[in-house]
Amino acid sequence: MLVKSQVKYIQSLSQKKSRDEEGVFIAEGPKIINELLSTSNLGLVQLYATAQWTGQSPQTQAGTVIEVSEQELERISLLQTPNQVLGIFRKPVFPKITSYHSRLTLVLDTIQDPGNLGTILRCADWFGVQTVVCSRESADVFSAKVVQSTMGSITRVQVLYEDLAAFMQQQSDIPAYAATLHGTDLYTMQPVKEGLLLIGNESKGLRDELIQLCKNRITIPRIGQAESLNAAVATGIILSHIAR
Repeated sequence: MLVKSQVKYIQSLSQKKSRDEEGVFIAEGPKIINELLSTSNLGLVQLYATAQWTGQSPQTQAGTVIEVSEQELERISLLQTPNQVLGIFRKPVFPKITSYHSRLTLVLDTIQDPGNLGTILRCADWFGVQTVVCSRESADVFSAKVVQSTMGSITRVQVLYEDLAAFMQQQSDIPAYAATLHGTDLYTMQPVKEGLLLIGNESKGLRDELIQLCKNRITIPRIGQAESLNAAVATGIILSHIAR
């Protein structure tokens, strides 16, 4: 049975400030919990699970699971529909990046929709992109909705938050590619082995100051009448071509 202090602590982790102070994040649901338990660059703090989940997961280390009722899980869940198990994990630890050369890096300008950010991280993971640099106005990668959308990719893709204009100027010797509505036809390009790929905000696109820092502008040719593409969809399409 959960005590009031446990409920209050878990609920506090819905706030970025609390997650940052504690160095932890929350994940929910059997699929992502099992994925996270199999990784080595983060640590398990505590699991809260129903009898249904604990009965199916005998491999879980004794003492790491507190069994709760469905009603208790609903009280602590950050999701609209709680799903058997909630876990508190320490944030993943990645090696310090010393160079952005000889790699493809995603640079995201004010991606504010958690689902979009999570899906972009899954795309990055799929195509072997190991680092994503976000503007400080972007969604927090450790918010519950982003974590759920990544489906485990959060442990394999390093996400950094930077002043993008300053970051781009520091990496001025690396080719930079801005995804815009008007640019070089994506399908005429060769694979990119080294570079920064900039993806803009869901509604406003890339800021002009960032576009001006890119020598290369690329676009996905439009055949129909849609005004634009979802940021995550566009990222997947572009990566499928230049990261092949």
